[in-house]
Amino acid sequence: MTPQETLSFTRNQTSADIAGGESVCPVCSRETLDEFVPVGVLEDDLAKLIAANTPDSVELKAACARCVRLFERAKDEIVKDAAVQKDGSHVLSTPLRLDADERFTGKGVTIAFLDSGFYPHVDLTTPKNRIIGYRSLLHDDGDLNSLFQPDVASWHGMMTSVVAAGNGSLSNGFYRGIAPDADVVLVKLARTGRITDDNIREGLEWVLENRERFRIRVVNISAGGDDEQHYLSDPLSQAVEQCTAAGITVVCAVGNAGHLPGHPVVPPASAPSCIAVGGLDDRNSVNRAKRGMYRSSYGPTIDGLQKPEVIAPSIWVPAPILPNTPTAQQASLLDLLDKSPDEKLHSIIEANAGIDGELDAALDRPVHSIRQIIALKIRRENVITKHYKYVDGTSFAAPIVSSVVAQMLEADPSLSPQQVKRILISTAERLPHYEVDRQGWGVIDPRRAVELACKD
Repeated sequence: MTPQETLSFTRNQTSADIAGGESVCPVCSRETLDEFVPVGVLEDDLAKLIAANTPDSVELKAACARCVRLFERAKDEIVKDAAVQKDGSHVLSTPLRLDADERFTGKGVTIAFLDSGFYPHVDLTTPKNRIIGYRSLLHDDGDLNSLFQPDVASWHGMMTSVVAAGNGSLSNGFYRGIAPDADVVLVKLARTGRITDDNIREGLEWVLENRERFRIRVVNISAGGDDEQHYLSDPLSQAVEQCTAAGITVVCAVGNAGHLPGHPVVPPASAPSCIAVGGLDDRNSVNRAKRGMYRSSYGPTIDGLQKPEVIAPSIWVPAPILPNTPTAQQASLLDLLDKSPDEKLHSIIEANAGIDGELDAALDRPVHSIRQIIALKIRRENVITKHYKYVDGTSFAAPIVSSVVAQMLEADPSLSPQQVKRILISTAERLPHYEVDRQGWGVIDPRRAVELACKD
């Protein structure tokens, strides 16, 4: 059945229909030149999976061949390893939601991460350790020991690095990043509190000095500086420009101040040559009609530059929980309770006293009340499984873009930072009904970006 033939199915009208034309898929809301596949010809479990992830369709009768292929590829992983929502849909991985090209995994490309702290998560260290470099700028000797000590500063950098390059080993590969074979270099900038312009600049200078040693092609900065600055007189912005001139693509989170007056964009995201990344809220769905904006900062900058250039998921992003912490204990307990039969709930809470005060206080309540508390806390704490949770902020949109850049450089190692930026911009898709200033050139399209990188 081709898109040109009449296809009758019930579907809510959405803003994406304005650009969609008549041959629009009810699952992804894309206009398609591909064939439509009737749901009736699909295997029952695949049809149910597609229908469950199309909650705005009253009755799903057909889907475009692209969506069928998308869910067919991921079906086994979803059924085995994805957390199930109460409405029957699944917590989708980032590569699935963005339809990333699985042929490229960032192999042979090194991404450097500048952050407040890190931890060697198993998604980066097994079956092969891909952390090829670590440096703490707080100590002259680099202080390797600090990498193995989870503290309040470790979780952020651990999450950003795993969002980009984690292989999802604790979910049989499902909650992986888009560049699960990329090597990483971790640069600790500060202990806790606000990271300063000088901290970030020193990190970039270290990257410049060590770029050949570790073959660094991408730098991810999920941290903002102090105040708005003119890039010509700002040392941090100039450090960004030096990295770009040296062949390193610099990807920066634009910040989360879109709701504030002035919604300022500060260095390093305001530097001309970097790729500043704003936030998309895709509602954990492949459906384009559900896409909206996150509260990310936006320009124009103090120098009149368009920032961000592109946007990527900034909410509902699966990320690892820092091991050996109270958060990890709580997530593990909630996961266990959620999967346990009613008759065991009270005994499990008793055996794990002290981990969660609200659950301890609910011991004298009936089972149905405890179930409500468990469901509420899982939702409130953004728990997916005992190993992963949802996170939000442009801090996590930036590493998604960094992982796509790693794919592009794997496809064509000769690409310059300027070529990478041009491809990302030219393949992005703007959201309807949102100001250009807020989204730049729009939502990244990893598959098209890699395809164009191969041809460029």
